[in-house]
Amino acid sequence: MAYLPQESRLFGRVFGDAEMAALFSDERGLGAMLEVERALAQAQAELGLIPPEAAQAIEQAIAGFTPDWEALARATERDGVPVAGLVSALRRAVGAPYERYLHYGATTQDILDTALVLRLREALALLEGRLRGVLRHLLKLAQRHLQTPMAGRTHAQQALPIPFGFKVAGWMAPLLRHLERLGELRERLLVVQLGGAVGTLAALGEDGPRVQEALARRLGLGLPPIPWHTARDNLAELAGWLSLLSGSLGKMAQDILLLAQSEVGEVRESAQEGRGGSSTLPQKSNPVQSEVVVAAARANAALLAALHQAQIAEHERATHAWQLEWLTLPSMFAHTAAALKQALELCQNLVVDEARMRANLAASQGLLLAEALQFALAPHLGMEPAKALLREAVRVARAEGRHLVEVVRERAEVPLPWDSFREEAYLGAGPHFAARVLAWARDLLREEA
Repeated sequence: MAYLPQESRLFGRVFGDAEMAALFSDERGLGAMLEVERALAQAQAELGLIPPEAAQAIEQAIAGFTPDWEALARATERDGVPVAGLVSALRRAVGAPYERYLHYGATTQDILDTALVLRLREALALLEGRLRGVLRHLLKLAQRHLQTPMAGRTHAQQALPIPFGFKVAGWMAPLLRHLERLGELRERLLVVQLGGAVGTLAALGEDGPRVQEALARRLGLGLPPIPWHTARDNLAELAGWLSLLSGSLGKMAQDILLLAQSEVGEVRESAQEGRGGSSTLPQKSNPVQSEVVVAAARANAALLAALHQAQIAEHERATHAWQLEWLTLPSMFAHTAAALKQALELCQNLVVDEARMRANLAASQGLLLAEALQFALAPHLGMEPAKALLREAVRVARAEGRHLVEVVRERAEVPLPWDSFREEAYLGAGPHFAARVLAWARDLLREEA
């Protein structure tokens, strides 16, 4: 097993995601910090707090800055964070007499947190695009199968018939809620952090709030009511959203794993030959994509606790909570991105075996119609006698390998339309509920019916 599977040359294409990895790379992180320093100088020059020439010198130095990664690594090892070493290098690049205006009134956490928010904005856009892609494919799948009957299962046992489109709509509903939650989350999460040493921006005097507002405007970020150095609830909420999203994808993947079992065989991950192959068994086509999605969901659920621990920060600057975020949040993004990538391919290529679904229904010999028969008999016999009759009929049908409707008809001398008791006719409001979800999806995705 690799030290970090998502960065492994062997496992990277399974558990990793190149686009998300780029957003959390050192290069993008450094670029985001430079973007914040540039915007800060521009905001302060706009407000007349530093000379315009200073902002120009800072912008030129940043534009031409080539990082000495080894020197920055040594400085980060020394200080625990990269900002101090970066600011020193930038000040040398700016030179006299304007170097003192770089990083003016800010502190390390202002730069790192705001730079993080800039990257989170890009990362969430990437995840949203994929989530919408998954939903579009599921929408088409559900539309095709609004009336396709299959066995609905409870406690891993066949229970009642349902449309497969209803099952797919059940996968979609939480994903649609996550899409709505994302819009709400962005408003709280994508805000600037500028508070100075303890959150009061004392070094900027009365101009602190104006600088904060100007910086937020230049970066296209929201304005928090108070600096959030040690209030990390928004990041914990983000982690919760990542875990919820991957968990809902995991539920879908777990269902697919079970439906793809040899004894069930109602779906396959793909028609592609050779996918999920075995080193020993030539007949195997393992559901490897679903396995990865479930594993990612469980990993995120485990990591979520660390982000909640990171909310416990001391006074106006924490001693370790910050580092907990660094250790866990990028991994949660990696897991979620990988799960969405696998889920997107899964939804695009899923093979639905309608004939096998019908065969599995037929193999129950009418047992899935027990509830329908019970409710049909109740007006004639009473509910408890009807239930007792059905229990005995089920026992006989199983013991003798007979169809349940045939057995009940022998024992219940009541006028019922016996030939109408068919699994595909007992779908209840399943198609209606599925249609509701599809209408909701079309509205959110702006898809036409």
